Amino acid sequence: MRLTTAQALVKFLANQYSERDGVEQRLIPGVWGIFGHGNVAGLGQALLQYPREMPYYLARNEQGQVHAAAAFAKMRNRLQAFAATASTGPGSTNMVTGAALATTNRLPVLLLPSDMFASRVPDPVLQQLEDTRGGDVSVNDAFRPVSKYFDRISRPEQLIPAALAAMRVLTDPVETGAVTLSLPQDVQAEAYDWPEDFFRHRVWRVGRPVPEVPALDRVVALLRNAKNPLIVAGGGVVYSEAEHELRAFAEATGIPVADTHAGKGAVPWDHPSAVGGLGSTGTSAANALAADADVVLGIGTRYSDFTTASHTIFGSPTFVNLNVARLDAAKHSAEMLLADAKLGIQALHERLQGWQVADDYRARVRTLAEDWNRKADACFHLGHGPLPAQTEILGALNETLDDRDVVINAAGSMPGDLQMLWRARDPKAYNVEYAYSCMGYEVAAGVGTKLAAPDREVVVLVGDGSYLMMAQEIVTMVAEGLKVIIVIVQNHGFASIGALSESLGSQRFGTQYRYRDDETGQLDGTRLPVDLAANAESLGATVLRASTVDEFRDAIVEAKQNTTTTVVHVETDLFGPNPPGSAWWDVPVSEVSELDSTRKAFENYSASKRNQKHYL
Repeated sequence: MRLTTAQALVKFLANQYSERDGVEQRLIPGVWGIFGHGNVAGLGQALLQYPREMPYYLARNEQGQVHAAAAFAKMRNRLQAFAATASTGPGSTNMVTGAALATTNRLPVLLLPSDMFASRVPDPVLQQLEDTRGGDVSVNDAFRPVSKYFDRISRPEQLIPAALAAMRVLTDPVETGAVTLSLPQDVQAEAYDWPEDFFRHRVWRVGRPVPEVPALDRVVALLRNAKNPLIVAGGGVVYSEAEHELRAFAEATGIPVADTHAGKGAVPWDHPSAVGGLGSTGTSAANALAADADVVLGIGTRYSDFTTASHTIFGSPTFVNLNVARLDAAKHSAEMLLADAKLGIQALHERLQGWQVADDYRARVRTLAEDWNRKADACFHLGHGPLPAQTEILGALNETLDDRDVVINAAGSMPGDLQMLWRARDPKAYNVEYAYSCMGYEVAAGVGTKLAAPDREVVVLVGDGSYLMMAQEIVTMVAEGLKVIIVIVQNHGFASIGALSESLGSQRFGTQYRYRDDETGQLDGTRLPVDLAANAESLGATVLRASTVDEFRDAIVEAKQNTTTTVVHVETDLFGPNPPGSAWWDVPVSEVSELDSTRKAFENYSASKRNQKHYL
């Protein structure tokens, strides 16, 4: 079959399927793209030619389209992945941040950046980087460190092994992330006689590795001897669809379950074994249990620094890590149980039949959880004024949304508040991207999440700082007829970094939006006349403004009744108050300084640093 490279790629992708537990589905359900020099006559022509085989979606920002693809993959438990194409030069490098987010979060996305001429005849072309170290270098090489697989297709026939390798990585639960096929613009348009079998219906099986019996024996022995065990539930529980198995295991054994951002909702917040988020922004209940735990069973977790409170939250436990990835299973000198989360939990449950924690430990778990829930209730109903506190807005939102409604966030002060306070009962109702914590993710992620779950209400929580980074995918929501609720929390500054700056002795420097005084060069106290609600309205959204908690609650009810994208704008107090913290996060402070605030902060930092250790 004689086709161009771009046409062949589109036909190939249209025939790729994933399968797990007998359920087969399209692996690549569509392609995001912004066309320009480099892909308009290549992939653009191919997508035009094959609209039935491969749906096309127009994004407004190249980084945004990758975020949308990542959110889609997350919602579909990594069994489906969008592709994304961009023009040469800046169009393609705009996708690098999205690639880093996808790979850090281990979410499959297929990136198709356009590249310079493979023939090099017209060099240097528009938007080409000329590198004196080698003629084969282009800006697309920036994708290499943030991709789980990278290849440059310099000849049409190279697409055959490269495309197959790309599908292998996209469907590998251990190795998945951003996959990049760099496509020189002349190669995209070059014709080749392709073998028919390249386009056959192809199914990529996503298996469930079973635990080895000797490893299972060792783990069971450790748990049977544990007095104060603790489970840390990570994203692997959710991607494996093991939430029911985890709940049953926790009920049978009485082991308390703390969660990471990626694992929140795997066990409902009001489950008898649930103790909430763990780590730097964790609950007092989870953190107290972590400090005293003798065995920590990590299930599908990466153990980020926020989870371990920078290696200070745990005492001296024995770690047991159930994980499909050896990289994570080996962390903290753990006893490794390499297996799929669902099958691993089932095996542990079967082998631990009749065993459970002591009654006094169960009672302590419930006492700590109930104490924290009272603190959370207080954060939700402060009666703060004149502007409401952010925690009050989160409380009103949590109480107004249904259990299946999805909340999305990524950066600023809200992820910490959400990990402590958000009450989730559904593992797909909480999408806080906190591996890369990328400002600008939220609105674009709303697009991908709604495409993946059109039957759910999708609510984007975004601060003013992150909104200003990337809001243009509101236009995409409107164009695609997607109904998403966007909550803009406006506090005229960077609340999270401002509070961190103050705690580190840097006095909130550079964290507020103010006019600059022409004479002193310093920022004065006058706020900028920025109206983000008007901006959202100009992009096509319906806008509701709220100034109190009650008005906000009413606005959310109205937004849920609307059939089009609706923005709810509310101002909050930049200075809190914040939820009560119970753990530390390692952010180095200047060892020497002329500022008293910095010197004092360094004393506090040094004291906290003494609690830090490797788990050996």
